[in-house]
Amino acid sequence: MQTRRERLRAATVREISETARRILVEEGPEAVTLRAIAREMGMTAPALYRYFGSHGELLRHLVGDLFTELTDELYAAAGTVAPGDLSGRFLVVARRFRRWALANPREYGLLFGSPVRGRHEHEDIDFAEEAARRFGGTFMALFLELWNRQPFPVVPDDEIDPALRSQLARYRAEVGVDLPLGVIQTYLKCWVRLQGGVSLDVFGHLEFALTDAEPLFELMLSELAPEIGLTYTPPRRDA
Repeated sequence: MQTRRERLRAATVREISETARRILVEEGPEAVTLRAIAREMGMTAPALYRYFGSHGELLRHLVGDLFTELTDELYAAAGTVAPGDLSGRFLVVARRFRRWALANPREYGLLFGSPVRGRHEHEDIDFAEEAARRFGGTFMALFLELWNRQPFPVVPDDEIDPALRSQLARYRAEVGVDLPLGVIQTYLKCWVRLQGGVSLDVFGHLEFALTDAEPLFELMLSELAPEIGLTYTPPRRDA
């Protein structure tokens, strides 16, 4: 059980993070400074250093909070589909990811724009990295379940470009999964298409041609699903 002091500290950290997010949304990432947060909270900037050692550390905590929120949304979406419906779970998670991104463009930019500094390489994994890995694990878990239940065709390991093969092997070791490198390659290709398409939409890079990019997103899903042995179903109007 937390002590009263620990509860007060946790509440203050939450308020700092919520204030930082509000400033991010209302004024943009450049406005998220310790001084601005302190002013909003009626504190002095030096007082914030009792909770965060630097501006970078504060932003990384906010990143961790946002990844946690996004991941919880994805798990909640997956939970609305029967466990055996792998196609349905993949589609609902992909669509919820895009929906969250479009509803929270500045938060999305903080997560998937330029990396937020604030942790030295020799330090242990921090909250932001733990939350980011949990987020990544959402899609990896879906892929693992899909491969284990109904394997789809992949390129044999020895036919993968050697320069790519070594990188895939390193990544496989980092995430600790026992999968053919061809599966890892397919997983990354799917992620690049999914996240790349969402990013172009969120950052306004499709506006030169489209006023509504959802049909193009659905077209991408309809092409992607069969490649990994899934069945595409158009979204319901109320989805």
